[in-house]
Amino acid sequence: MKTDFLIIGAGFSGLTLAERLSNSYGASCLIVEKRADIGGNARDEYDRHGVLIHSYGPHYFRTDSSRVVEYLSRFTEWTPREFSILSYSGGRYWNFPINLNTFEQLLGRTSTGEEFEKWLLERRIPVENPANSEEFIVSRIGHQLYDQFFRNYTRKQWGREAKELDPSVCGRIPIRTDRNDRYLREKFQALPKEGYHSLFRRMLDASEGVELLTNTDFREVIDRIQHRHLIFTGPVDEYFDHCYGPLPYRSLRFEQEHFTRNQLQDTHREVIAGKAGFWQPAVQVNYPNEEAFTRIVEMKHATGQHCAGTTIVREYPEEYSPGKEPYYPMPTAAARELHTKYARKAAQLPHVSFVGRLASYRYLNMDQAVGLALDEAERLADLYFPGRRTS
Repeated sequence: MKTDFLIIGAGFSGLTLAERLSNSYGASCLIVEKRADIGGNARDEYDRHGVLIHSYGPHYFRTDSSRVVEYLSRFTEWTPREFSILSYSGGRYWNFPINLNTFEQLLGRTSTGEEFEKWLLERRIPVENPANSEEFIVSRIGHQLYDQFFRNYTRKQWGREAKELDPSVCGRIPIRTDRNDRYLREKFQALPKEGYHSLFRRMLDASEGVELLTNTDFREVIDRIQHRHLIFTGPVDEYFDHCYGPLPYRSLRFEQEHFTRNQLQDTHREVIAGKAGFWQPAVQVNYPNEEAFTRIVEMKHATGQHCAGTTIVREYPEEYSPGKEPYYPMPTAAARELHTKYARKAAQLPHVSFVGRLASYRYLNMDQAVGLALDEAERLADLYFPGRRTS
């Protein structure tokens, strides 16, 4: 076979690049995907009970980039959603991220933002330049709230103490002294109206000159398919056969459980959820303490699907090892140092692009992955097809 671009991986990055290079510049593309279907970790599907779930953990789409929204809106309509989550600690549900509502739950009475700010000020541990996640969060909220909501959750999620992790880990979570309990900061928050799978399928169907090969490891084809440029979206250390040693990742295991409407009624879960047909009171509930799982997701809250039963998904973080899926790059100084060696090696390959979360070893959100893929498509078009644009 022969193609302009051989693309390894059919997630957001690979599909965006294939669609842009083929439709805007008339390039031929072959996508090679090791899984049986497209979408990468953002894939959703209907389980055997007919409930739409996110197969590899919740993917709450959000962005401040009008460019990314405009691009993806070619392939989907949107269902606006403001994602609110809770944290379960000490036998009760707490508002989370921490805000004035959380503080009032702690006090057992109404309060004000001014009182909460004063309370935090008395408990914060001054750290001028936090060097790790523990220093970062205690410098904002002190030890009491850190111990209740962050310490054990972080240990479970990463298999490391917060003091071993970059400040950015806990820095992703806002702390507010008003009543804003939105989980995410971005202005645009939504889900694809018909699901991610329909979005991905439309991207692929709209891509002229793109072929797809599933259930295939890139090593099986990379030397047999003639190509002008390789786009790699998998783990960068895997591409180089771990020549400097394996990069550390964090893996996940998902445990699904379905409940019929009768089961929800018999166990009073509908009462706990505060809504008929639901098991828990929010799309996501964090479990920061003794439970082995970190969160339970009931996606039906966000999709708005009307069905009698519901499905919850418990998420268990695991140490990464060969044979498991690498979900999160490890946010430590040692990992960054090791990745730097691979990045330097990758930079020496002018006809190979490393794009996406695993290939760049960065904790990218979906909109960031799409934006970077759009940028790379333009760069490659200028390199291989200067002056050519079909649409």
